[in-house]
Amino acid sequence: MSGGNQQKIVIAKWLLRSLDIIIVDEPTRGVDIKAKSEIFKLLLEQKAEGKGVIAFSPECRELLSICDRILVVSQGKIVDEVLRGSPQFNEPSLLEIIHSA
Repeated sequence: MSGGNQQKIVIAKWLLRSLDIIIVDEPTRGVDIKAKSEIFKLLLEQKAEGKGVIAFSPECRELLSICDRILVVSQGKIVDEVLRGSPQFNEPSLLEIIHSA
């Protein structure tokens, strides 16, 4: 199986546990665009069911597509919070916040 399929299986196994909160660290690292899209879909379905999804990722686009709130952390401290719907909830603004932290 490809890396993307393996990663989808691992995520699906955790989702079958009916957890209230799902924590993922770079859930799409190293997978192709199709697998990335399917992983996003799985996480968004969980979010739509009212479950909490906490995602760690260095990819701004990934965070912007699945998160309602992004916390920027530098040296172990939260330095900024960006909420969906705010003027800063876009890639250029988020990158500016990250680079000034």
